[in-house]
Amino acid sequence: MIRQCQPQDFDRIYLIINGAARAYEGAIPADCYPQPYMPREELEHEMKRMSFFGWEEDGELVGVMGFQPIKDVTLIRHAYVLPEWQKKGIGSKLLDHMKELVNTSRLLVGTWADARWAIEFYQKHGFNLEKNKDELLETYWDIPRRQIETSVVLGVDI
Repeated sequence: MIRQCQPQDFDRIYLIINGAARAYEGAIPADCYPQPYMPREELEHEMKRMSFFGWEEDGELVGVMGFQPIKDVTLIRHAYVLPEWQKKGIGSKLLDHMKELVNTSRLLVGTWADARWAIEFYQKHGFNLEKNKDELLETYWDIPRRQIETSVVLGVDI
């Protein structure tokens, strides 16, 4: 079941993001892989500026995906499913739900260039790699230069 996440879901969202982000270890540059991957303070900030939706199984969140309208696009942010729940269609269901909620004509997602599994997931859902990724990352995201250098952007028209 998909539902909008609430402030009381904070600890579970924190667990999901940091648990699923373990997949990045060894796949992305070590200087881009802090521990925890997303500190509590950063998640608090993110939850104030975007909406999160989650997939619930037996009353417990097992996957989350955030979205953030900015200017003329909507960003998919922080899409994670607990490792033991991956490959069960949860990410696909959350993404389809996000597509229904979007008020803009374009949906963008940024991910690590070396996270092939993430890139393939979005490509499977109609997203294409954007050639002007640096410009997009500088326009729509607030991330460090190093992350811009090591990331890609995928987009789809809605």
